[in-house]
Amino acid sequence: MTYSIAFAGKGGVGKTTTCGLFIDYLVRAGKSPILAVDADANSNLNEVLGVKVDLTLGDLREEIATAEMASPSPIPLGMSKQEYANYKFADALIEQDHFDMIVMGRTQSKGCYCFVNDILREQIRKYYLNYAYMVVDNEAGLEHISRGILPPVDIILLVSDCSRRGIQAVGRIAKMVGELDLKAKDVCLVVNRAPGGVLNDGIKEEIEQQNLKLIGVLPQDELVYEYDCDGKPLITLPNDAPVKIALKAIIEKLTMP
Repeated sequence: MTYSIAFAGKGGVGKTTTCGLFIDYLVRAGKSPILAVDADANSNLNEVLGVKVDLTLGDLREEIATAEMASPSPIPLGMSKQEYANYKFADALIEQDHFDMIVMGRTQSKGCYCFVNDILREQIRKYYLNYAYMVVDNEAGLEHISRGILPPVDIILLVSDCSRRGIQAVGRIAKMVGELDLKAKDVCLVVNRAPGGVLNDGIKEEIEQQNLKLIGVLPQDELVYEYDCDGKPLITLPNDAPVKIALKAIIEKLTMP
């Protein structure tokens, strides 16, 4: 069975970085094969992982949805949309040594995308069963999971920065998870960029008020800033970097196979 972990949080809190370093931990722990899914239209998980993206599922969805109006049609004569999706999905799957990656890409335009979304749903569910783990970097709204395009998740990790507004934002996401009845086995909070890796009393109070389950704290790590400025993939951070050490301790608390 494929075990799935989803990350969610508002933009700018370091969610994508945390997700990428989580994937890096699984690789180093020998937990391959892993399917990394970038499900945030504004995300850049591929840059954290050092991966080049040529085709997103959003591109493919748009291509299939508008094929009948295009001249010439991108779909060869005699090939169905289903067959074309099967053929092109392999191009959208980015294969690496220890993990593969798919990028959901842009959200849909106006019009009905139900049929195309059904095709993508079928393709993703067929592929993801080949992996030990699926790790998903989501937008705050968890759109692809709530629409059923992505398979159900086992654990949802809510990522916030070290601010009351950030904690309040993930509190709203946690409530939405309950309303959507996503049936995750666990929903946990990770607080990122805490000075010295320590939370002050005000943030602790807000976490309690939002009824969030705190699983760990990641420190403000200047190496992350330096690597980002230099355009280096963050998974190449040294294994003794403070953020990697703290994340390892968090992951070891999770109940995963």
